[in-house]
Amino acid sequence: MGNSNIDKLIVVGDRVLIDPSAPARKTKGGLLLPAGYQEKEEVQSGYVLKVGPGYPLPSGDDGEAWNPSDKEPRYIPLQVKPGDLAIFLLKNAVEIKYNGEKYFIAPQGGILMVERDEF
Repeated sequence: MGNSNIDKLIVVGDRVLIDPSAPARKTKGGLLLPAGYQEKEEVQSGYVLKVGPGYPLPSGDDGEAWNPSDKEPRYIPLQVKPGDLAIFLLKNAVEIKYNGEKYFIAPQGGILMVERDEF
């Protein structure tokens, strides 16, 4: 987790960059991942590396989320954070390879739950 080779990647919108490195069968927080869950096509897990800015909000001027005015776009931030262990639906994710490493890009809506060390 925390590969420096991804520093150049910018995640957009409500998407999340996930490192699918298999966590231990039982996570630090006590989440038990049943044997064989990783082989199932429907569900995957991995650590959140980067998150997009969130859901764009309309600027209020003309209802456009990306108003070409001088104002910076506003966003509703995502609930997931870098470092979270994410359990996500594989059908909603896109697999990519970057510098020889495999990652997934998933929308926040495709993430079923996360485990976070701190609250």
